[in-house]
Amino acid sequence: MDIMNIVWAGVWFSVLGLGLGFALALASKIFAVKVDERIEQISECLPGANCGGCGYSGCSALAQAIVEGKAKATSCNAADDDAVNAISAIMGEEAGERIRMRAQVMCSGTHDHALKKYNYEGDMDCISASRIGGGDKLCPNGCIGLGTCADVCKFNAIVVENGVAAVDYSKCVGCGVCVSSCPKNVIRLIPYDAEHWVGCASHDKGPVVRKYCDVGCIGCKLCEKNCEAGAISVDGFVASIDYSKCNGCDKCVEVCPRKIIWSAKTQGNGLLIERITK
Repeated sequence: MDIMNIVWAGVWFSVLGLGLGFALALASKIFAVKVDERIEQISECLPGANCGGCGYSGCSALAQAIVEGKAKATSCNAADDDAVNAISAIMGEEAGERIRMRAQVMCSGTHDHALKKYNYEGDMDCISASRIGGGDKLCPNGCIGLGTCADVCKFNAIVVENGVAAVDYSKCVGCGVCVSSCPKNVIRLIPYDAEHWVGCASHDKGPVVRKYCDVGCIGCKLCEKNCEAGAISVDGFVASIDYSKCNGCDKCVEVCPRKIIWSAKTQGNGLLIERITK
């Protein structure tokens, strides 16, 4: 009798297991969330760096956003033209014109030029240092130079030389992660083929700038007055370039008394790419 009870119990457990398995399989079919196959297709086109420069947590999240219409096919700056064209084709749209960008550090305040207010001995991180009086440099907008931007760069395109970050253009994809990581907001995205940039982000008046940096922009407006293309202007005591107008004439470079309008022709701002890549 005991053996029969055991046998029947086994039979019932088997039947019950089969029934629950069937019910779960049926439920998985009924309640399954359909995944748009385009998400996987677009993910395969993206570089897979998961750098976050697009504003999403990773490439898969961006792919989903593109499919859902929340992001453009051109949202990934790290993707090359072939990838962007492929993503656009998957979405059934034209890729459109895309301007390749690169990161540029708008600071020339190396150890040789910028004065310090104290010797920092804390964590080697720009964000941590900025919490102590805004960092060790007297310039409130100067590069802290502890390499937080280099640490977050997935493409190893940034190094720190002589207290200021510098970008290796041959590696930079313009993802923008370094821009968002900089507590001083001295890294900007500019067109990849831009020939000029202003190596200063200070907004203080000239006499103040002279007290803490011997190469900082003093807002003299000589560059603005001599630019025939009207591509450079001084706003808030610091010069800036409108790259849609700049024709690369070098006039601003020639007249700048502080020598902080740099030209790609001379690999300016004192941080030579040749030195960086050797």
